Amino acid sequence: MNALGIDVGGSGIKGALVDVSTGALVGERHRVSTPRPATPDAVAGVIAEIARHHDWTGPIGCGFPAVIQRGVARTAANVDASFIGTDLAKLFGERTGRPVTVLNDADAAGLGEVRFGEGKDVPGVVLLVTIGTGLGTAVFTDGRLVPNTEFGHISMHDEDAEHWASDAARKREDLDWPTWGRRFDEVLHRLCELIWPDKIILGGGAAKKMVRFRESLTVDVPVVPASALNQAGIVGAALAATD
Repeated sequence: MNALGIDVGGSGIKGALVDVSTGALVGERHRVSTPRPATPDAVAGVIAEIARHHDWTGPIGCGFPAVIQRGVARTAANVDASFIGTDLAKLFGERTGRPVTVLNDADAAGLGEVRFGEGKDVPGVVLLVTIGTGLGTAVFTDGRLVPNTEFGHISMHDEDAEHWASDAARKREDLDWPTWGRRFDEVLHRLCELIWPDKIILGGGAAKKMVRFRESLTVDVPVVPASALNQAGIVGAALAATD
């Protein structure tokens, strides 16, 4: 069975068809730049455009950068504040004419990795951290998701961790990879003090560059890149649409 998975990010919105029995993408990923401003109507238009691009008439899953409760956005990270309180499942469903399941974007990436990737059959606590415009987190205990963790917003040096140690911060401050890696390592140490994970998985666009900052990481926990890298969110969103 296939489903359309869509990953809404601060800089781009990506979608692809996914074989939910294997986690493999079916055909090419389609990416559209995140509109500015990223309002509900503008983002819904891109969601509909991606569905049309794939000529898709089945279920759609969407990972979105916010706390999502029963389809409703309760926060708005890296998108317009007007999303807060919006029923995204209803809005996106109306614009696409298809049933849409919406969940936190990092939770979606975690679902993909726990089902098919580095988190599969891992006992205990698994922490996934997505590194991109912000820092997203997903926590699993024995394969079960604890939804809507927002550890990217813990305070580090008097600011949100993601404002200080995201990939956007690296680019904004023109940090080399080892220097940025030491910042990110501080965040991982703080998270390890809070939840004591048995394994840490890194997702998002920066995960594929892990070789450049691996030596900067000193946490006493296995840290690995997501097997699907920045495609994990698409896979997990598709899974959420069919589970």
